[in-house]
Amino acid sequence: MRLNRKLEHIEFSLRQKNNEGATGFSDITLLHNPLPQLNWDEVDTSCAFLGQRLKAPLLINAMTGGHPQLESINRSLAAAAAAAGVALAVGSQRAALEDCSTRSSFTVVREVNPHGVILANLGAGCTLAEAKEAVDMIKADAIQLHLNAPQELAMEEGDRKFRGVLENIRLLAQNLEVPVIVKEVGFGMPKETIRRLVQAGVRHIDIGGAGGTDFIAIEQARAGKEAVYSWGIPTAVSLLEGLAEGNHDIQLIASGGIRNAIDSVKALVLGCFLVGMARPLLEIVIQESERSLIQYLKKYIEEIRRLMLMLGARTVQDLKKVPVVINGPTYHWMCRRGIPVDHYARRQGLL
Repeated sequence: MRLNRKLEHIEFSLRQKNNEGATGFSDITLLHNPLPQLNWDEVDTSCAFLGQRLKAPLLINAMTGGHPQLESINRSLAAAAAAAGVALAVGSQRAALEDCSTRSSFTVVREVNPHGVILANLGAGCTLAEAKEAVDMIKADAIQLHLNAPQELAMEEGDRKFRGVLENIRLLAQNLEVPVIVKEVGFGMPKETIRRLVQAGVRHIDIGGAGGTDFIAIEQARAGKEAVYSWGIPTAVSLLEGLAEGNHDIQLIASGGIRNAIDSVKALVLGCFLVGMARPLLEIVIQESERSLIQYLKKYIEEIRRLMLMLGARTVQDLKKVPVVINGPTYHWMCRRGIPVDHYARRQGLL
């Protein structure tokens, strides 16, 4: 059942329509800098992550694996990550822990990308032994522990027990030799959850907001049902919630429906550390080719560089000094939640 589900997730994911504006980034407006005082060759899109240098603050986020037919997809994603100089996360490795015949669909990423930043992936309820095995399987630099209660509840065969997950995350964060990244799968996180994760010893959090792949809808489609409602916190909103904690020791990854360079830059300007993308890249691999994905990623990074120059930002870190105006439903959400955001519009660092 688990192996068939892996294939169905890919199939139904590719069928989903883009929900324009659902991420909240349409409420975020960047301020153009008419006097950037920079040359093109001075702009540096690189960043450090997990002790390595990436060519851009981009993560090819968890998508797939766990079925022999999916090995070629992960091979192409790993090759593209290596060529573009960005990080890569594999999909949940649960299937490979239960069936050794599927392991090559995961181990291929390290074979193809021996020196890149690669993240393992398991549900946050996994045991310490399972987490260590997942990390060792692909010689991972860190492990994503995913939170997906809405998806599990939407699955007829899904989990119904979630008590003790936070305590388990604390145990894993304390005992694993690699960093733990807690990741939502597309329903976002409020600031209270982020605070509890930080108190549990987590320093890397992927907010995985709403606006991208909808796993409730996917599971309902698998069961032959229609989705009757949308659920979750929009990506931009969830990012701002996390940033409101004001903890400079944590690194937030913004993912969930980000499909273009300008939304990536908006997220970086707000203050995230990396941007995660998944379905748009999967579409290119399946509908076009590995080479097309490599070309796409290189153009994507070039567009980030162009936007940085127009904002006057020489480095990715400089983006956090750029003024940005927050309006619309995202602004009203922040007001209702008691989160001040006017200071974003009053930054003067690069003007």
